[in-house]
Amino acid sequence: MDKNPRSPPQTLRHYLVNPLALGYLGVVLAVCVWVTIDGVSASSSGDASFAGLWAVLATAPTSMLFLVAGPVGLIGIPIGAIVQATALGALYPSITERRAGATDVGVSNA
Repeated sequence: MDKNPRSPPQTLRHYLVNPLALGYLGVVLAVCVWVTIDGVSASSSGDASFAGLWAVLATAPTSMLFLVAGPVGLIGIPIGAIVQATALGALYPSITERRAGATDVGVSNA
């Protein structure tokens, strides 16, 4: 049995509040801001833009499950970002423990 049982919201928060997950969410946010700015400038010039594809690709493969025409398909971007950030957050402790263990085996300064 788990020593420290957490509720699902606590587990989600635990996975989302670490440098790797927050960094990924920051990149997704920056891409979405860029897509929005590009969309506004492209609509004023009458030129079509494929910039919106970058938001889908930044949150792939989860967001690709929601590829539907129209505004309904945009729900895949935040869902994909949360799912991907949660997966990265779940992997973060194993990555940092492995790196910390590798430095303990290193060369001594003696």
